[in-house]
Amino acid sequence: MQSPMQWPSEGARRVPAAVYTDQELYEREQERIFRGRTWNYVGLAAEVPAPGDFIQSYVGSTPVVLVRDREGELRVFVNRCTHRNAQVCHEPRGHAKVFTCPYHQWSFGLDGRLIGIPFRRGINGKGGMSSCFKAEEHNLEQLRVAERHGVVFASFSHDVEPLEAYLGPTILAYFDRVCDGRPLRVIGSMRHRVEANWKLQVENLKDPFHAALLHSFFVTFGIWRSDQETEVKVDELGRSSVLVSTASFKRATQEAVEQRPAASGDFRLEDASIIAHQREYEHGTGAILTIWPNLIILQQLNCLAMRHVRPDGPDACVKSWTFFGYESDTPELLEKRLLQANMLGPSGLVTIDDNEVLAISQAGARSAPDSAAVLEAGEGTGSADHMLTESAIRAFYQYYQKIME
Repeated sequence: MQSPMQWPSEGARRVPAAVYTDQELYEREQERIFRGRTWNYVGLAAEVPAPGDFIQSYVGSTPVVLVRDREGELRVFVNRCTHRNAQVCHEPRGHAKVFTCPYHQWSFGLDGRLIGIPFRRGINGKGGMSSCFKAEEHNLEQLRVAERHGVVFASFSHDVEPLEAYLGPTILAYFDRVCDGRPLRVIGSMRHRVEANWKLQVENLKDPFHAALLHSFFVTFGIWRSDQETEVKVDELGRSSVLVSTASFKRATQEAVEQRPAASGDFRLEDASIIAHQREYEHGTGAILTIWPNLIILQQLNCLAMRHVRPDGPDACVKSWTFFGYESDTPELLEKRLLQANMLGPSGLVTIDDNEVLAISQAGARSAPDSAAVLEAGEGTGSADHMLTESAIRAFYQYYQKIME
């Protein structure tokens, strides 16, 4: 497939509008990125604790099933019957002994093997499967699986590098900071669709300074502001990064109010427990990882979440949130995690701002197909010890260009 557009001469300091809107590019992404040498997040092991437990997930736009087989092994297979393509799993999560296609009742074991075909030998000696049919050639399509500290990834590639090497030392350190081997506990989930290309959402979490401008809640109550310590760390390939910030919890300064009038000192929280913070990590009250291609691991105060950004055509994405804690959490800490989840999600005190601005960014790109987004804040494509940079976004698109050729 040939790309229908040329990248501007400025390189990763510009992003053509077609990257967000073009159907051919979207299909190429499915082939080159999601079905390529990539580890894709599919769920948490805690969501399928017992043999037969399953959840539906996605690798790019491809529906898959994460299931624990009878031996306790985690399996991921494409949710498509190998007979006539009908999906074999229909519930978002549950427990099963086998997966049976509703169309012609082909049945598959928890390991993906084809184990049952009605009328295989025909009826009264007539019909049935042909003599050249071999059941072992029609098992469900399996993906390679990797798990680290309860987080499950899958890949269509059989020569993708080991997960730890894929993450690299910088990202692995922050991954292990949150998912450190303690048993995880799922405490809630939500899902919503945003009319914006999936990459706009990933960009948004690589952009450290929009939070100090767009999110009035963060600015007003000192959660993420321009006057606090912030770092941007980018992996050596540029595909993954982390933003780390330390909240001051101080009221907005006059300078902040002048920059963002909504940060006026007139606002007060009736219940300040929503931002009450119990220190858990050595540094940073917020650390946001974006792992190539479309996983966001969010630690904001005591709220922990996996945000999986599923492409839904070039003009939309579906964001699935899995909120979690640790099995060892005290009731008080668990309550903090649940309460602070109200900052996020489709109508959260913070994320609702992103949902709206991403949708109008998509509309702008659609209305001006020959335009390009400008990424000129800061220098280069590496790490920075301040928030006024777009280096992580530039690094992402530099890697994107390489993969998409």
